[in-house]
Amino acid sequence: MATIGFIGLGNLGGPMCRKIIEHSGHEVLVFDLSPAAMDACTAVGGVAAASLADLASRSSLILSSLPMPKDVEAVTLGPGGIGESAKAGTDYIDLTTNSPLVARRVAEGLQAKGIHMIDAPVSGGVIAVEKRTLAIMAGGDKAVLDRHLPVLQCLGDNIIHVGELGAGCVAKLINNMVAFCNMAAGAEGLMLGALAGVNMDTLNQVIRNSSGNSLGYRYVAQKSMSGDYKPTFTTDLAYKDMHLALELADELGMPLALSPQVHNLMRMVRGLGEGGSDVTAMMRVYEHVLGRTVRD
Repeated sequence: MATIGFIGLGNLGGPMCRKIIEHSGHEVLVFDLSPAAMDACTAVGGVAAASLADLASRSSLILSSLPMPKDVEAVTLGPGGIGESAKAGTDYIDLTTNSPLVARRVAEGLQAKGIHMIDAPVSGGVIAVEKRTLAIMAGGDKAVLDRHLPVLQCLGDNIIHVGELGAGCVAKLINNMVAFCNMAAGAEGLMLGALAGVNMDTLNQVIRNSSGNSLGYRYVAQKSMSGDYKPTFTTDLAYKDMHLALELADELGMPLALSPQVHNLMRMVRGLGEGGSDVTAMMRVYEHVLGRTVRD
């Protein structure tokens, strides 16, 4: 039985960690700044690490799921982090939606310590974690990825090796960029239909069964037509992901026409004080400007 370390037990990291505890057959050390998040994982068999350094020094495989690229840098290259504390030969899989530039910088710093990194962001959210159907897009040495497939398969079988390190982050950012653009288009179309006076259930049925259909459309329709913007994935996190996609395009010199407008729409949501609401709260901008909802 190996010892696995899991860092970051938040909205997505916590459920992922618990699935690994329940299904991997390995001892899982856990660490988070939130005692409540730690308790939720130790309650199902995880072992609380005394510190980040304690976790890193005792684990042969370390996984992390963190909010921001700066958090990844802190736990890997910062004081008491993985680079300082883990043994040479340790493998590190970062499940964060990260900047590919940061992922490569972290991997280079860890490689100097004899630690191998895989960037492996995930898609599907908490619902997919519970069903164990997460999509995982991985970049880095395939041999490192392959030896930890049984652990990752605790989360889902759709594990795709995208290419060299950083490629997993690129694939995830592009996926999210496309999804957010679909959501924004869905919100705009639904409000246009509401203003035109068509029956919204009928319009939704048409789009769901026609060329405008997508998972992003279905999600924004479900949330906005119920008026429930309780977060599954917050606007603040979506804004971060879109920002990273725009940075990637800037690095590559590619002009983007749609994504910057969706990024601005998210900025407006945050300006309304709803950054903690679900990403589908992009509809709230139209509701605020027009003084009505699609349900009126």
